[in-house]
Amino acid sequence: MDTVINAINGVLWNFVLIYGLLGAGLFFTIRLGGIQFVHFREMLRVITAPASKDKRGISPFQALTVSLASRVGTGNLAGVAVALTLGGPGAIFWMWMVALVGMATAYAESSLAQVYKITTKEGRHRGGPAFYISKGLNAPWAGTIFSICLIVSFGLIFVAVQANSIAEAFNGSFGVPKIVVGVVVAVMAGFVIFGGIRSIAKVAQVLVPVMAGAYLLLAVVVMAFNLTEVPQMIWLIISSALGLQEAVGGVTGGVMAAALNGIKRGLFSNEAGMGSAPNIAAVATPVPHHPASQGFVQAFGCFVDTILVSTATALLILLSGVLGTNELTGMQLTQSALEAHVGVAGGYFVAIAILFFAFTSILGNYSYAENALAFLKLNKPMPITILRLGCLAMVAWGSIQSVSTVFNFADAAMGTMAVINLTAILLLSGTVYKLTKDYFTQRNAGADPRFDASKYPELGDGVDRTVWTAEDKIHG
Repeated sequence: MDTVINAINGVLWNFVLIYGLLGAGLFFTIRLGGIQFVHFREMLRVITAPASKDKRGISPFQALTVSLASRVGTGNLAGVAVALTLGGPGAIFWMWMVALVGMATAYAESSLAQVYKITTKEGRHRGGPAFYISKGLNAPWAGTIFSICLIVSFGLIFVAVQANSIAEAFNGSFGVPKIVVGVVVAVMAGFVIFGGIRSIAKVAQVLVPVMAGAYLLLAVVVMAFNLTEVPQMIWLIISSALGLQEAVGGVTGGVMAAALNGIKRGLFSNEAGMGSAPNIAAVATPVPHHPASQGFVQAFGCFVDTILVSTATALLILLSGVLGTNELTGMQLTQSALEAHVGVAGGYFVAIAILFFAFTSILGNYSYAENALAFLKLNKPMPITILRLGCLAMVAWGSIQSVSTVFNFADAAMGTMAVINLTAILLLSGTVYKLTKDYFTQRNAGADPRFDASKYPELGDGVDRTVWTAEDKIHG
């Protein structure tokens, strides 16, 4: 099985996605006029806007925290350590590049998710790539394939990845058997996910800001005590990526190893272009009442994940001096780095941090899978219950698997999803451009942007106009 998975990953990552991800990000960055840089302030404005009175969806802030719950997890702690081990410090540079151009991709896919969202019979917003693939491209078969990939990868495989990191951390720091950790985490997750997406959103909006804030605060304190070395580490990252300096720790492959591992781990961490975050973006009621506003929210999530949290982990490891001095990788390397900075307590801190990071990722990942059931018309009690039980079983299974096996499965599932989603958003880029132009035309005129579906006759019957009409009445 490992041979087959490795072969699939070889094709996807060496020939398709290593160019496709950066290419799509650059395309949207250029076509949208560097939107993630020029309009960064707009991201902050929409995130801090008062929530809508429309209770059919969740608030933009809840959508942000759920997407961050999925993004901020093992990719930021274990994944960064893996990237440094396999690709050297230069891999972090490529994680930055993927994130910076990926912000434009994240904006595009989440804006499209808002345009094509629906309201279910239960009165809840649902949507995502499967919907804009099916309705925007008139390809329901592709939407079905995407939904199945999403359920398998996020609802099953990725939760196993998160559980694996929790088990590794607690086994290394406290000696708790991995299977015991897996079962306990599965039970904890079960209490939340059986409450549905709204329950997940309520938990995420509390846990995510606290856990991310505490981790970043520790990183800032460590950097303050090593202030003179921080610029050197940043230069090490840049120079290693450009081949201006020998790789640390005997990394082979040079620039290509740095690029390949940085891009792979970067996508796994920030998920831009993968088609995951749009699933929760579609559930939100946007403020202002325009699809583009939710695009800004998710673009900011991409920034927080990689530019802030992943960079914090990279600097903590590089400043510790442990990279290349032992054979540790993944979560154990991150723990070793914190122990070098603050003693034994550092390892305990990482174990607790990954518990919260990975636990919320399990919740966020599951929410995407449940949302995909709506497209398959399986959002009924029995299929949802089966999905929930399957998810929890994978949490227990993932806790006892090897890091390499779990990550290889995750790479294959993620790559397949990304190929389908990137193709769709590139084909629908004209709609994204028109949405963006419309948003800023209204904003520059001093108006609060509103989406008027009648301005988009090319969308035909693909858009559920009643969703937006009903929201207009609530928004006044």
